[in-house]
Amino acid sequence: MALLERVGTLLRANLNDLVDRAEDPEKLLKQVILDMENQLMQVKTQVAVSLADLHLLEKRRDENAKKGEEWMRKAELAVTKKQDDLARVAIERSLESGKLSGTFAEQIADQKTQVDNLKSALLKLEGKLAEARAKSDMVLAKHRRARAAKNASDAHSRFDASSASNAWDRMNQKVNRAEAVGQARAELLGENEASIEDRFAALEKHDEVERLLNELKNRK
Repeated sequence: MALLERVGTLLRANLNDLVDRAEDPEKLLKQVILDMENQLMQVKTQVAVSLADLHLLEKRRDENAKKGEEWMRKAELAVTKKQDDLARVAIERSLESGKLSGTFAEQIADQKTQVDNLKSALLKLEGKLAEARAKSDMVLAKHRRARAAKNASDAHSRFDASSASNAWDRMNQKVNRAEAVGQARAELLGENEASIEDRFAALEKHDEVERLLNELKNRK
């Protein structure tokens, strides 16, 4: 049946190979798990239906067996009453029931085989689903680690160490130059102020010298 063929395809699937070949392992495993869950529900439903059919066939077999026994009892009754025509009819009906019982036995055997196959497929699919779920957790963790490592690698590749070093050197040079310019300006300003003070001091000294000279002249 088509259902068992689909289940067989899922059971034969090698999860490791599928994951290794997949561009997006996470997406693939989610789809595989979803497919398995859907097939599992269908298999469970089919098992229940097949079991119901099996029980129905067994019930009809038992009913048919009772009918065959009943017709044979009627045949015996007809014989005791010396009604051979009725006995013949009852015996024919009993024989038909016997043939039908053989048909029921074949159908029941086939139905049991189908139920057993479905139950076996159900157990295997449940195991495969558990495996897929466990592998999905591991693959997701591995995939996240790989993605984080790739992002870190990409960030590192985008970061140019030599360019950053050159930028740092240029910035350092600018700071040093600014400091040097500031220091030079301070020195120039200090020199200008010192020069003015010296000039005033020289003027005052000249005046003092002239004053003392005039005093000496006056004394003479």
